Amino acid sequence: MKYMLIMRATDEAFESFQDVDFEQMLETMGRYNEEMIQAGVLLAAEGLDADPGAGVVVDHSAEPPLVTDGPYGETKELFGGFYILDVASKEEAVEWAKRSPITGPGLKTEIRRVATIDEFPQDNEWVQKERAWRESTGQL
Repeated sequence: MKYMLIMRATDEAFESFQDVDFEQMLETMGRYNEEMIQAGVLLAAEGLDADPGAGVVVDHSAEPPLVTDGPYGETKELFGGFYILDVASKEEAVEWAKRSPITGPGLKTEIRRVATIDEFPQDNEWVQKERAWRESTGQL
């Protein structure tokens, strides 16, 4: 089963890492990533731009959709990055999340199962097209 570990942090947590040596951070996270690679569970890992103001939000509640700079105005926590793991259970995903070396006040990991294409109706034309594309690109 695939699970996404979504790394979340408050503004205060982001600020507390401003003084952390970047090379040390890479070393710390690199060791964690290597552990998951060696265990054969890591499928993908990406960090998001540290400046959430560089992003945009597309709000589909209006017509046409409204595009604004930065994250939602009421954001209490921001997503900082994610991992995609292939593990046997939610409990195993939780165990990997608990081993994260980046810890402290305001830091959280949200864990969500990733639905696979096999869970959608296989007789649907669009599911069939997506399956063919995934097969042609080596994703299946």
